[in-house]
Amino acid sequence: MADQVDLLLDGRLVLLVDDDPTVLEVCRAYLESAGFRVQDAADAFVALDRIAAERPDLVVLDRMLPGVDGIEVCRRIRANSQVPVIMLTALGGEDDRIAGLEAGVDDYLAKPFSPRELTLRVQSVLRRALAVEAAGAAVAGSEAAVISRGPLRIDTAAHTVDLDGRRLALTQREFELLAFLARRPGTVFSREDLLQGVWGWSHGDLSTVTVHVRRLREKIEADAANPRMLVTVWGYGYRFDDPGAGTPATQAGPGPTASTEPPRGEESP
Repeated sequence: MADQVDLLLDGRLVLLVDDDPTVLEVCRAYLESAGFRVQDAADAFVALDRIAAERPDLVVLDRMLPGVDGIEVCRRIRANSQVPVIMLTALGGEDDRIAGLEAGVDDYLAKPFSPRELTLRVQSVLRRALAVEAAGAAVAGSEAAVISRGPLRIDTAAHTVDLDGRRLALTQREFELLAFLARRPGTVFSREDLLQGVWGWSHGDLSTVTVHVRRLREKIEADAANPRMLVTVWGYGYRFDDPGAGTPATQAGPGPTASTEPPRGEESP
């Protein structure tokens, strides 16, 4: 599967959005040498027009654009598209990263950066997106493609989620996280487990998971401050409780069982 997905990376269209012509020139050279097609845009409005017209496979987006900044651009992209977005930023603070994640960014790369690392990040994010598409196609039309948990109906083939018959607007990563947990009700996963299982990263910023969990709660819970489905297991991580099956017996995920302290960096639910 991995080799087949890698073959599909060749010729994929990457849109570079940055107002620095040197960054555009160098990144274009590296990405094209790796087999990607590349277009570029120096401001938000050109970028949004090209996304609508050309439908790129991935967007590399600078955080500090003139006029409309990268965070707002990402929000506008997410209103109409689930195209993967990698954000380039010279702002390395946690608040800045969280703002990007909340806007729907898939990955971050801090400036100054290596163009080779950017190329590897592009390959990694695209590989993951294509693998998810392939998995969805493999189960399309299958009864197993639908996960029903209480008021939630998750269709992994159609990539839709309904809550009490109402269609929810989830980002691609929010959808993947929800489907991953809902397939395994009662099992506890650490943030490291989820980063590996959902994002495919062996290491990375754990606040990525925290932010996505919080956003999911805001969309699926009646009271996000007191979640009934996506619950925090203090001292370890998160668990999905099936509201249609009562409170399940807690199972351990790949790591230790829960304790009485919240996951590091996570507030109590």
